[in-house]
Amino acid sequence: MHKIATFGAAVVLPSMASGGALAGQPEPWGLGFQDAVTPTMENIAWFHDIILLPVITIITLFVLGLMTYVILRFRESRNPEPSRTTHNTMVEVLWTAIPTVILVLIAIPSFRIMYENDRIEQADMTLKTIGRQWYWSYQYPDHGDFEFDSNIIPDDEIDPAKGQLRQLSVDNPVYVPVGKNIRVLFTSSDVLHAWALPAAGIKFDNVPGRINETWMRIEKEGVYYGQCSELCGTGHGYMPIEVRAVSQEAFDAWVEKAREEYAKAGDAPAGGAPVRMASLDAR
Repeated sequence: MHKIATFGAAVVLPSMASGGALAGQPEPWGLGFQDAVTPTMENIAWFHDIILLPVITIITLFVLGLMTYVILRFRESRNPEPSRTTHNTMVEVLWTAIPTVILVLIAIPSFRIMYENDRIEQADMTLKTIGRQWYWSYQYPDHGDFEFDSNIIPDDEIDPAKGQLRQLSVDNPVYVPVGKNIRVLFTSSDVLHAWALPAAGIKFDNVPGRINETWMRIEKEGVYYGQCSELCGTGHGYMPIEVRAVSQEAFDAWVEKAREEYAKAGDAPAGGAPVRMASLDAR
C-alpha cells in the first residue's frame, strides 16, 4: 500500500487539487509545448516559435511548390523528348550554399541557448535525481542530505479528489521553492534513464557512474509532471515525475517534515528496494 506524502497537498498547496494553481501536464489532443515556467523553457519556446517554425514552414512550402511545378511542367505528356541536361553549376552552388547559410543562422541562437541552459555558477540549492529500476530517488544535499524514493501510484489507488492523475502522480513528489536557482544533478544506479520535465524544459540522461548537470528556476507555483524518457526496461512507462513548486516558507516547512520522516525510515541501501516516506500529514 503506497503511503502518499499529502502534507503538501493538504497544507502547502490547498488549491492545486481544485485546479487553482498551474499544472504542467499532458492535455488530450494537446498541440505544442506546455506553458513555460522556467527561463530555460522560455528560451526553447522562443527558439521554436520565432526561428525554427517559420524556417521549417517556408522550406516546406518552397519544396512543395517546387515539386508541384516539376510534376506538372515536366510530366511525360508535355515532354515526349526527355531533357539530356545532367547538371547546372549555378543551381548546385545555390542548393549547397543556401542550406549552409540557414544552418549557420540557426546555430547562432541555438548555441547561445545551449550555453545558457548548461549550468549555473551560483545555485541557491541542489537537487539530485537518481534513476532506478523502476522508480526515482531524490537527494537534497543542501538540506540535511536526506533521500527518499518516489514511486508511481497504482491505478487502483488513484484518488481524483486529491488531484491525482493516472500514470503521472507519485507517492512522494519533489518539492522545490519558486524563484530559486536550483542545480539539478542526474545519475543512475543501474541502467540509462532520463529525467524529463517538459514545463521546465529539462530532459537529461541519468547515466550510471556519471553525473550530468543542468539548472532550473521555476517562477510559478504549481504541480509539474514528467516521465522517464529513456528506454530503461519493462518498467519504463511507470516512472513518472511529479514536481511541486511552492513558496520558500512552504518549502522550508516541507523540508522540516521530510527530515523527520526520513530519519524514522532509516538509511536506504543504494539501489535497494524502495523505502517510501510516511505520509507527512497528521492523518
